[in-house]
Amino acid sequence: MVQVNWKGNMAFEATPPSGIKFTMDAYPESGGQGLGPTPFEAFMATLAACSAMDVISILNKKKQTVTSYRVEVDGERGPEGVYPRPFLSMTVKHILSGENLDPEAVKRAVELSDSKYCSVIATLRQAPTVTSEWQIE
Repeated sequence: MVQVNWKGNMAFEATPPSGIKFTMDAYPESGGQGLGPTPFEAFMATLAACSAMDVISILNKKKQTVTSYRVEVDGERGPEGVYPRPFLSMTVKHILSGENLDPEAVKRAVELSDSKYCSVIATLRQAPTVTSEWQIE
């Protein structure tokens, strides 16, 4: 379970099972103070990190030497002013460099992350049911 606590204004502190807390906030024009990424930014970063961890693990097992690696996530959202504004499409771009990287090994590592290992990608593809509950203490 992840617990998210309000810290005032639009800032919320998340406490995941690891116990390593992080803060999410809104943009200043939306009442935030820039204390952390927005929830949507954190969501995109989660997708990137999940896939990147798979790819780097697979490439390490294939004895590939990666010296630099970044993942860029971009997406198309619904029109401004219409809510909600979910992503309609997302692109996850893996950019690597290293000593004698085998393009086929990189391609296969990305494919395996995308189709088999990344739980975030799998969750997005499943479109799970989301239920909201509430209580007053």
